[in-house]
Amino acid sequence: MTSTPLTPGTPPPPPPPPPPGAAQAPMLNVSDTSGIPFWRLVLVEFRKSYDTRAGMWLLIAIGILVGLVEAFVLIMSLVHSSQVYLTDFGFIGTGLGSLLLPVLAVMLVTTEWSQRSAMVSFALEPRRIKIVMAKWLVAIVWVLVTLVVMWAFAVVMTAIAAVAQPDLTSWSGTSGSLPAFLPTVLDQILTMTIGFALGALLLNTPAAIVVFFLYWYLLPGVLAAIGAIRPWLAHALEWINFRVAMSPFLDGSIHTGEQWGKILVSAFLWIALPLGFGIWRILRAEVK
Repeated sequence: MTSTPLTPGTPPPPPPPPPPGAAQAPMLNVSDTSGIPFWRLVLVEFRKSYDTRAGMWLLIAIGILVGLVEAFVLIMSLVHSSQVYLTDFGFIGTGLGSLLLPVLAVMLVTTEWSQRSAMVSFALEPRRIKIVMAKWLVAIVWVLVTLVVMWAFAVVMTAIAAVAQPDLTSWSGTSGSLPAFLPTVLDQILTMTIGFALGALLLNTPAAIVVFFLYWYLLPGVLAAIGAIRPWLAHALEWINFRVAMSPFLDGSIHTGEQWGKILVSAFLWIALPLGFGIWRILRAEVK
């Protein structure tokens, strides 16, 4: 059989039909398959948050650090016969957790890219925004879980102090107030979200962690030094220092619209902007 040469621009002829009785190749029709439910994505991301050596040891380190610090505070309080409050132990634990939980939030976002597993995740669920939201919800869940654990530590330490020195132990709390627990929860979630936003923006674990700790430790001191050198800048800098802006909210002394304005402006700078650009980058980044 000879073939007829094609003239330029002529489309190739269609393939010949299969012979009668030939078996048809099987076809997989996935057009009616339902998408992955959001709750399943959350469960998967939650498992991925601790099912790695880095995530597991970070959570273990948080528990060990909180236990050691609170045990040290308890021993010193008993030795010096100091007044012991339940809320003191609770806020010690939450303060330590606020330093390390954002690292977990960073790893939730950046691990997909540093370990090159993003291609698998986005192939199974092409709607990337759902995966990002699942990761953020998992980070919030870990904030709530660690807060429960921290206050469980506080109850245990207070119970030990109540046995050793019942007259100097208080379950109510005058050194701190239990109603301040809800602002503390919100502050923990916002602080974690800053780490999450930096991770989404940089998509690099070491860089995001370094930038977060520079924000946590270095930025307040730098802004305070600039305000001391240039007093006319001190008031303006309060609008970009999120930690300083949140202080009246945490201690219950927020009463003016200006104080709320400082919180909103600094939250926009440190949460909304990096998170928005980070999500935009994740949605448009080329997966390799």
